[in-house]
Amino acid sequence: MIAETIAMQFQVPGQLVALESIGSGNVNDTYRVVLRTTFSEEQYILQRINQSVFKNPALVMSNMKAVTDHAHKRILEEADQADRIWQLPRVIPAMNGDDFVVDEKGGYWRALSMIASTNSYERISIPEHAAEAGRVLGHFQRIIADFPIGELEDTLPGFHITPEYLRKYDATLAQRSAQERLELSAEARRLAQFVEDRRDFVSILESALERGELTQRPIHGDPKITNVMIDKVTGKGTSIVDLDTVKPGLVHYDFGDAVRSGCNPAGEEATDLKEVKLDLDLFQALVQGYLSEAKGFLTENDKKYLYDSVRLIAFELGLRFFADYLAGNVYFKTSYEAQNLNRARVQFSLCESIETRESQMRRILETHC
Repeated sequence: MIAETIAMQFQVPGQLVALESIGSGNVNDTYRVVLRTTFSEEQYILQRINQSVFKNPALVMSNMKAVTDHAHKRILEEADQADRIWQLPRVIPAMNGDDFVVDEKGGYWRALSMIASTNSYERISIPEHAAEAGRVLGHFQRIIADFPIGELEDTLPGFHITPEYLRKYDATLAQRSAQERLELSAEARRLAQFVEDRRDFVSILESALERGELTQRPIHGDPKITNVMIDKVTGKGTSIVDLDTVKPGLVHYDFGDAVRSGCNPAGEEATDLKEVKLDLDLFQALVQGYLSEAKGFLTENDKKYLYDSVRLIAFELGLRFFADYLAGNVYFKTSYEAQNLNRARVQFSLCESIETRESQMRRILETHC
């Protein structure tokens, strides 16, 4: 097995005793590696980077190494004042000193330190968990806020640029096969009208960036709840993982995605749309946790657009699911024909729920800002 050979090519002492496939992610192949010496046991995470998603893995690793080195330095500087042990994965060097190993087929592999004694969760069900998720994201953004974005590569051009997704949707919609799918489904036609009714909203963040109201900073890029690690003993958040998507961007995309994934208890695969909603108790807790860390580096304009980011990210993901359904399910993995259509229904229903709660959400944000 190629992973067993690769596992011994990183700077971790010991002999290989176990290699276990772990995780349910749809991007990278992930393994837990266990090595032992006469006196100790070492464990780390081994991953093969998905090159169909990340076209230049070396740049992904360069971003990850630069940001985590910067973040680890900040964590150490603040350790005496912290109320917990903050962690982030460490990039473990290969035997030749590189940040990755390339196999004979051209596959890129990396080794990362494990986050000790933690769990991640598919959903948030209690406000205390939401508060910790918000605090973890706010802490991560704060400790990397001063990292110069000029030293980061944009490894996913167009990622979280909603007007670009709308253009791709329009191109898909113009295809005959997409029109045939619309003709066969009243629900698909309803979702198409949902998109039409919100076209003017799609550019709200990018337009603010163009006007100079918002500025780019380093962002995580994918801060969904499953990437937040919670300490098994204390119940406190200690880390955020899956740093492939670290890149320059608007912190609003991180905040919006954290709320989208964390404050809808029904989850992304719900089939009863009546269960899909933005839970205001979870939202208030997440906002409180997030702003306890992020308030100091956010500008007044940053704060002004926080609500809009939540609405936009729910819409954006729904648009991506819907476009993929119309294209014939070519991007997102599916287990049944209409799964992307249902996923789009869920996100658009969540977007509607967010819209109906705008006044309450803005009051919550103003209270904590």
